[in-house]
Amino acid sequence: MTEPEKKDGDRQLHGYERMLERITELLEEANDKARPRLRDALERARKRAIELGELSQEEAARVADYIRRDVEDAARYLARPDTNDDLRGWFRMDIALLENWLLDRFTSVADKTRLEWMALQDSLRQAETWRTGEITGPGQLRCENCGKVLQFQATGHIPPCGACKGTVFRRVAREDDADTD
Repeated sequence: MTEPEKKDGDRQLHGYERMLERITELLEEANDKARPRLRDALERARKRAIELGELSQEEAARVADYIRRDVEDAARYLARPDTNDDLRGWFRMDIALLENWLLDRFTSVADKTRLEWMALQDSLRQAETWRTGEITGPGQLRCENCGKVLQFQATGHIPPCGACKGTVFRRVAREDDADTD
């Protein structure tokens, strides 16, 4: 990775965290009657990142897509009948290992998105995929090609699979019998 690519990647990682923070603030500030939907909060956070020069328009759109994917997947996990309204299974790690502020914000956004997600769940039955080069939040992703599990303890770029160089992954939840190779 060249120095400019690394710098852009670091900007996007920071942008992911700042946009998630802004989304949480927007959802917390609104009362129940005026609560913005995730889509609206993402759009406002995306525009703010551009206004502040934190991200370019292209970067902000890409980061907003990453956040939407991660939050909707967490909300889908919370909507499952076999969960205990707890994101520990989705993260597949001890919560103490996570940066507290990221967990608080991610949990807050995911909880507020849960009802919206349940309404959309029928149209979104197809599982989301994560790809090399994208950004994801903490948790585990399983390589679709060989099954190797990648562990993320913080927001990060998704690398190619270390075992087979695969580039497509799926989120691993506690109930998914993850083998950490």
